[in-house]
Amino acid sequence: TLRTMALRRLVYSMRSLTSVRIAFAAAGFASVSGAVLWMKPRSFVSAAAGQAGALHPKEFRKFKLRDIERISHNTARYRFDLPSQDDVLGLTVASCLVVRAPIGENGKDVVRPYTPITLIDQCGFFDLLVKTYPQGVMSQHIASLRPGDELDFQGPFKKIDVTPNMKQHIGMIAGGTGLTPMLQVVRELLLRAETSTMLLTLVFANVAEDDILLRDDLDKLVQKHSNFKVHYVLEKPPADWKGSVGYITEDVIRKHLPAPSSDVLIMVCGPPPMMKAISGDKTSPREQGEVEGLLKNLGYTKDMVFKF
Repeated sequence: TLRTMALRRLVYSMRSLTSVRIAFAAAGFASVSGAVLWMKPRSFVSAAAGQAGALHPKEFRKFKLRDIERISHNTARYRFDLPSQDDVLGLTVASCLVVRAPIGENGKDVVRPYTPITLIDQCGFFDLLVKTYPQGVMSQHIASLRPGDELDFQGPFKKIDVTPNMKQHIGMIAGGTGLTPMLQVVRELLLRAETSTMLLTLVFANVAEDDILLRDDLDKLVQKHSNFKVHYVLEKPPADWKGSVGYITEDVIRKHLPAPSSDVLIMVCGPPPMMKAISGDKTSPREQGEVEGLLKNLGYTKDMVFKF
């Protein structure tokens, strides 16, 4: 009958469409609502697509240290395994996690914040960049870890929502491992949000040239992306140094970062003395406080500055 023939055609059409979808999937594509989309490599599944993260904001969870890579004389990259190779950590940009260890007086817990340097949708593992300080209780503890050891993590804790073209120009001032939240922002906007036309400029201060963390990574990003620039400042530079010398000054900020404007945001992260001199301290982990220091002198207001 005509009805039977119509049903047969419908079944045949559905089988054909299924075969096409399977073929596209095998070739590295995914079909969503009848549309064909390019599928990202399995190691980069987006956490934003609804995949729950391995972290939890209300409880500490243990992750095992996989390996350690020495970056400088006092800094290393620590790679921690997630529970499975399909798991993501669950961070947003910009956010951090906290680390806990019973290393305080009389075995009390010590908790410190860190920003992973891996992309937020990296599956299977995450990396911390940690500088070991002589008086740093947590950094000394992390430096004592060996592959196979576990550490307690909790998070994520959101700092600020970063979106493509949220401002015309984002300027960043970082010192030492204060680079890590800046790197999270830069990688998100340059590598994931490829349609962003926002200008990004980083002023990165260190003591000596060997202290410049992940310099090769930063320089490669500069070479690849015309909207990203980095200016280095060294307290003790070599004889052939072409960057700025000494500390970050009003002249350095005026020359290399965007001028005060409603379409500008200046992010600051570094050791306490630098924060005090550049922007003033935060009044609490959740409160930014007033803008002080060099940025206040140059006319930047509270809505133009974010302190990590």
